[in-house]
Amino acid sequence: MTPDELRAFCLSFNDVVEDFPFTPETSVFKVAGKLFALTRLDGSPLTVNLKCEPDIAVQLRQAHPEIVPGYHMNKRHWNTVTVDGELPDAMVRELVEDSYDLVVAGLPRAVRLRLDRP
Repeated sequence: MTPDELRAFCLSFNDVVEDFPFTPETSVFKVAGKLFALTRLDGSPLTVNLKCEPDIAVQLRQAHPEIVPGYHMNKRHWNTVTVDGELPDAMVRELVEDSYDLVVAGLPRAVRLRLDRP
């Protein structure tokens, strides 16, 4: 997955915006103002921080050396995923989608209902 593909995929979800609150190089993807993905699209290797259920995060880290505890994040809830071609693109997309879904699930009901509208 290329940096452009990662960016486009993150932006493909409902109500997602890209923000740069830390540095101009660090893309922060938010849904309803809440972070679900953080990356330096010009990084080498390309990595992305994604939210994950704690038990699943541990399993993913044990099974894939490309997935480690989230860099500068709560290590219980966040993973840093290296997107260098070792993990299948489909898996990276699934991890991004899971992160988005986890953040949406934690939003107030009224906000979730607004996101479900076309």
